[in-house]
Amino acid sequence: QVQLVESGGGLVQAGGSLRLSCAASGSIFSIGAMGWYRQAPGKQRELVALTTSGGSTNYADSVKGRFTISRDNAKNTVYLQMNSLKPEDTAVYYCYAERIYEYWGQGTQVTVSS
Repeated sequence: QVQLVESGGGLVQAGGSLRLSCAASGSIFSIGAMGWYRQAPGKQRELVALTTSGGSTNYADSVKGRFTISRDNAKNTVYLQMNSLKPEDTAVYYCYAERIYEYWGQGTQVTVSS
C-alpha cells in the first residue's frame, strides 16, 4: 500500500503561482511514475503532469510552459510548480503514484479567480 498526502492548494488570482506537494509513504520501494491529475466540476479527470522514476516528464498541452513537475526521490515527494495560473486551471488536483497498482491522494482544491 502507498499513501499519498497532498498540500499546497488554495485561492489565487489569475497570473499568480502555487506550488503543490505530495508526499508518499508506506510501501514506497520501487514507486514508478508519480504525477498530478485534476478534475474540474462537470468534467472528467485529466492528466496534468507525470514524471517517471528516471526523470522523464509529460505535460498536458494546456499547462506546458506554465507548470513544472519535479520529484525528490530521497523524500518520496513530487511537486507541481504552477505559474501564470488561469481561471480554467481551477479544479481539484490529485496526486498519483504507480507501484504495481495505481494510488491516489485525497485531492487539494486550486481556485484561480479572474
